[in-house]
Amino acid sequence: MVRRDYIIRMIEQFFQLLNRLQSLKKEQRLDEATTTLDDEFKRLVGSGADGITRFSETELLAKLIQGEPTLAVREKTLMLATLLKEAGDVAAAQERTEDSRACYLKGLHLLLEALARDDGYEIPAFVPKVELFVSALQDSSLPFQTDGLLMQHYERVGEFGKAEDALFAMLELEPDNAALLDFGISFYQRLEGRTDNLLAEGNLPREELESALADLRARKRALAA
Repeated sequence: MVRRDYIIRMIEQFFQLLNRLQSLKKEQRLDEATTTLDDEFKRLVGSGADGITRFSETELLAKLIQGEPTLAVREKTLMLATLLKEAGDVAAAQERTEDSRACYLKGLHLLLEALARDDGYEIPAFVPKVELFVSALQDSSLPFQTDGLLMQHYERVGEFGKAEDALFAMLELEPDNAALLDFGISFYQRLEGRTDNLLAEGNLPREELESALADLRARKRALAA
Protein backbone atom coordinates (compact mmCIF):
# COMPACT_ATOMS: atom_id res chain seq x y z
CA MET A 1 0.00 0.00 0.00
CA VAL A 2 2.85 2.40 0.82
CA ARG A 3 4.43 1.68 -2.56
CA ARG A 4 1.12 2.27 -4.39
CA ASP A 5 0.39 5.53 -2.56
CA TYR A 6 3.90 6.81 -3.26
CA ILE A 7 3.65 6.03 -6.97
CA ILE A 8 0.16 7.55 -7.25
CA ARG A 9 1.38 10.81 -5.67
CA MET A 10 4.43 10.83 -7.92
CA ILE A 11 2.33 10.33 -11.05
CA GLU A 12 -0.17 13.02 -9.99
CA GLN A 13 2.69 15.50 -9.56
CA PHE A 14 4.10 14.48 -12.93
CA PHE A 15 0.76 15.12 -14.65
CA GLN A 16 0.78 18.63 -13.14
CA LEU A 17 4.25 19.18 -14.58
CA LEU A 18 3.14 17.97 -18.02
CA ASN A 19 0.13 20.27 -17.93
CA ARG A 20 2.43 23.20 -17.14
CA LEU A 21 4.71 22.24 -20.03
CA GLN A 22 1.76 22.03 -22.41
CA SER A 23 0.66 25.52 -21.37
CA LEU A 24 4.16 26.93 -21.86
CA LYS A 25 4.44 25.36 -25.31
CA LYS A 26 0.99 26.56 -26.33
CA GLU A 27 1.90 30.10 -25.28
CA GLN A 28 5.27 29.83 -27.10
CA ARG A 29 7.15 30.41 -23.84
CA LEU A 30 9.78 27.96 -25.01
CA ASP A 31 12.68 29.28 -22.92
CA GLU A 32 10.58 28.78 -19.79
CA ALA A 33 9.67 25.30 -20.96
CA THR A 34 13.37 24.50 -21.43
CA THR A 35 14.16 25.74 -17.93
CA THR A 36 11.28 23.74 -16.45
CA LEU A 37 12.48 20.61 -18.22
CA ASP A 38 16.06 21.07 -17.09
CA ASP A 39 14.92 21.53 -13.48
CA GLU A 40 12.95 18.28 -13.65
CA PHE A 41 15.83 16.42 -15.31
CA LYS A 42 18.14 17.59 -12.53
CA ARG A 43 15.65 16.46 -9.92
CA LEU A 44 15.40 12.99 -11.45
CA VAL A 45 18.99 12.28 -12.48
CA GLY A 46 21.09 15.27 -11.46
CA SER A 47 21.75 16.61 -14.95
CA GLY A 48 20.08 18.80 -17.56
CA ALA A 49 18.96 17.63 -20.99
CA ASP A 50 22.40 18.10 -22.57
CA GLY A 51 24.03 15.82 -20.03
CA ILE A 52 21.30 13.20 -20.16
CA THR A 53 21.67 12.59 -23.88
CA ARG A 54 25.36 11.79 -23.32
CA PHE A 55 24.67 9.14 -20.67
CA SER A 56 24.04 5.52 -21.63
CA GLU A 57 20.71 3.95 -20.71
CA THR A 58 22.51 1.90 -18.03
CA GLU A 59 24.05 5.03 -16.52
CA LEU A 60 20.67 6.76 -16.45
CA LEU A 61 19.07 3.77 -14.73
CA ALA A 62 21.82 3.84 -12.10
CA LYS A 63 21.13 7.54 -11.49
CA LEU A 64 17.40 6.90 -11.12
CA ILE A 65 18.12 4.24 -8.49
CA GLN A 66 20.77 6.27 -6.68
CA GLY A 67 19.91 7.49 -3.21
CA GLU A 68 16.52 5.84 -2.79
CA PRO A 69 14.74 2.44 -2.91
CA THR A 70 13.99 0.92 -6.29
CA LEU A 71 10.22 0.77 -5.74
CA ALA A 72 9.43 3.31 -8.47
CA VAL A 73 12.32 2.93 -10.91
CA ARG A 74 10.02 1.67 -13.69
CA GLU A 75 7.73 4.68 -13.40
CA LYS A 76 10.66 7.09 -13.17
CA THR A 77 12.20 5.56 -16.28
CA LEU A 78 8.94 6.13 -18.14
CA MET A 79 8.79 9.67 -16.80
CA LEU A 80 12.31 10.34 -18.02
CA ALA A 81 11.45 8.99 -21.48
CA THR A 82 8.37 11.24 -21.53
CA LEU A 83 10.40 14.28 -20.51
CA LEU A 84 12.90 13.57 -23.27
CA LYS A 85 10.04 13.54 -25.79
CA GLU A 86 8.90 16.90 -24.42
CA ALA A 87 12.46 18.25 -24.57
CA GLY A 88 12.75 17.03 -28.15
CA ASP A 89 9.53 18.82 -29.08
CA VAL A 90 10.69 22.08 -27.49
CA ALA A 91 14.11 21.87 -29.18
CA ALA A 92 12.41 21.19 -32.52
CA ALA A 93 10.20 24.27 -32.04
CA GLN A 94 13.37 26.27 -31.38
CA GLU A 95 14.96 24.79 -34.54
CA ARG A 96 17.68 23.08 -32.50
CA THR A 97 17.59 20.03 -34.75
CA GLU A 98 20.54 18.10 -33.33
CA ASP A 99 19.41 18.60 -29.73
CA SER A 100 15.90 17.56 -30.68
CA ARG A 101 17.07 14.36 -32.36
CA ALA A 102 19.36 13.48 -29.45
CA CYS A 103 16.45 13.82 -27.00
CA TYR A 104 14.10 11.76 -29.17
CA LEU A 105 16.65 8.96 -29.59
CA LYS A 106 17.50 8.76 -25.90
CA GLY A 107 13.83 8.84 -24.94
CA LEU A 108 12.97 6.13 -27.46
CA HIS A 109 15.78 3.88 -26.21
CA LEU A 110 14.65 4.30 -22.60
CA LEU A 111 11.05 3.58 -23.53
CA LEU A 112 11.90 0.48 -25.58
CA GLU A 113 14.11 -0.93 -22.84
CA ALA A 114 11.43 -0.25 -20.22
CA LEU A 115 8.80 -1.98 -22.37
CA ALA A 116 11.15 -4.94 -22.89
CA ARG A 117 11.36 -5.36 -19.10
CA ASP A 118 7.62 -4.86 -18.66
CA ASP A 119 6.27 -7.14 -15.95
CA GLY A 120 2.62 -6.86 -16.87
CA TYR A 121 1.85 -3.56 -15.19
CA GLU A 122 -0.29 -1.08 -17.07
CA ILE A 123 1.63 1.62 -18.91
CA PRO A 124 0.73 5.07 -17.45
CA ALA A 125 -1.37 7.26 -19.72
CA PHE A 126 1.26 10.00 -19.85
CA VAL A 127 3.81 7.81 -21.66
CA PRO A 128 4.20 8.65 -25.39
CA LYS A 129 3.63 5.81 -27.85
CA VAL A 130 6.65 4.33 -29.57
CA GLU A 131 5.30 5.56 -32.91
CA LEU A 132 5.37 9.18 -31.72
CA PHE A 133 9.13 8.92 -31.25
CA VAL A 134 9.56 7.09 -34.56
CA SER A 135 7.51 9.73 -36.38
CA ALA A 136 9.55 12.52 -34.81
CA LEU A 137 12.74 10.83 -36.09
CA GLN A 138 11.54 10.07 -39.60
CA ASP A 139 13.52 12.83 -41.33
CA SER A 140 16.70 10.73 -41.32
CA SER A 141 17.70 7.09 -40.95
CA LEU A 142 17.91 5.61 -37.47
CA PRO A 143 21.10 4.32 -35.86
CA PHE A 144 21.76 0.59 -36.08
CA GLN A 145 21.14 0.13 -32.33
CA THR A 146 17.77 1.88 -32.53
CA ASP A 147 16.55 -0.30 -35.40
CA GLY A 148 17.63 -3.37 -33.43
CA LEU A 149 15.61 -2.29 -30.39
CA LEU A 150 12.62 -1.45 -32.58
CA MET A 151 12.78 -4.80 -34.36
CA GLN A 152 12.68 -6.70 -31.08
CA HIS A 153 9.86 -4.52 -29.76
CA TYR A 154 7.72 -4.95 -32.85
CA GLU A 155 8.18 -8.70 -32.79
CA ARG A 156 7.13 -8.81 -29.12
CA VAL A 157 3.92 -6.87 -29.81
CA GLY A 158 3.06 -8.79 -32.99
CA GLU A 159 3.79 -6.03 -35.51
CA PHE A 160 5.87 -8.34 -37.69
CA GLY A 161 5.86 -6.16 -40.80
CA LYS A 162 7.39 -3.27 -38.86
CA ALA A 163 9.92 -5.66 -37.31
CA GLU A 164 10.90 -6.73 -40.83
CA ASP A 165 11.25 -3.08 -41.90
CA ALA A 166 13.66 -2.48 -38.99
CA LEU A 167 15.63 -5.59 -39.93
CA PHE A 168 16.06 -4.47 -43.52
CA ALA A 169 17.05 -0.98 -42.39
CA MET A 170 19.90 -2.63 -40.50
CA LEU A 171 20.79 -4.78 -43.50
CA GLU A 172 21.01 -1.66 -45.66
CA LEU A 173 23.65 -0.34 -43.27
CA GLU A 174 25.56 -3.63 -43.00
CA PRO A 175 24.61 -5.89 -45.94
CA ASP A 176 27.66 -8.15 -45.46
CA ASN A 177 27.21 -8.68 -41.73
CA ALA A 178 27.00 -12.47 -41.37
CA ALA A 179 25.83 -12.27 -37.75
CA LEU A 180 23.02 -9.92 -38.78
CA LEU A 181 21.98 -12.29 -41.54
CA ASP A 182 21.82 -15.11 -38.99
CA PHE A 183 19.81 -12.84 -36.70
CA GLY A 184 17.33 -12.17 -39.51
CA ILE A 185 17.09 -15.82 -40.45
CA SER A 186 16.33 -16.70 -36.81
CA PHE A 187 13.63 -14.02 -36.76
CA TYR A 188 11.84 -15.54 -39.76
CA GLN A 189 12.28 -19.06 -38.42
CA ARG A 190 10.58 -18.03 -35.17
CA LEU A 191 7.69 -16.56 -37.13
CA GLU A 192 7.27 -19.74 -39.19
CA GLY A 193 5.62 -21.26 -36.11
CA ARG A 194 2.93 -18.55 -35.98
CA THR A 195 -0.49 -19.12 -37.50
CA ASP A 196 -1.40 -17.61 -40.86
CA ASN A 197 -3.94 -15.38 -39.13
CA LEU A 198 -1.38 -13.97 -36.69
CA LEU A 199 1.08 -13.34 -39.49
CA ALA A 200 -1.57 -11.56 -41.55
CA GLU A 201 -2.61 -9.46 -38.54
CA GLY A 202 1.04 -8.54 -38.07
CA ASN A 203 1.25 -7.42 -41.73
CA LEU A 204 3.68 -10.16 -42.77
CA PRO A 205 1.78 -12.84 -44.74
CA ARG A 206 3.39 -16.25 -44.85
CA GLU A 207 4.33 -16.03 -48.52
CA GLU A 208 6.25 -12.81 -47.84
CA LEU A 209 7.91 -14.39 -44.83
CA GLU A 210 9.04 -17.40 -46.86
CA SER A 211 10.32 -15.18 -49.68
CA ALA A 212 12.32 -13.01 -47.28
CA LEU A 213 13.72 -16.05 -45.49
CA ALA A 214 14.87 -17.52 -48.80
CA ASP A 215 16.46 -14.19 -49.70
CA LEU A 216 18.48 -14.03 -46.47
CA ARG A 217 19.59 -17.64 -46.84
CA ALA A 218 20.76 -16.89 -50.40
CA ARG A 219 22.68 -13.85 -49.14
CA LYS A 220 24.31 -15.99 -46.46
CA ARG A 221 25.39 -18.62 -49.01
CA ALA A 222 26.79 -15.92 -51.32
CA LEU A 223 28.71 -14.38 -48.45
CA ALA A 224 30.22 -17.74 -47.50
CA ALA A 225 31.19 -18.61 -51.11
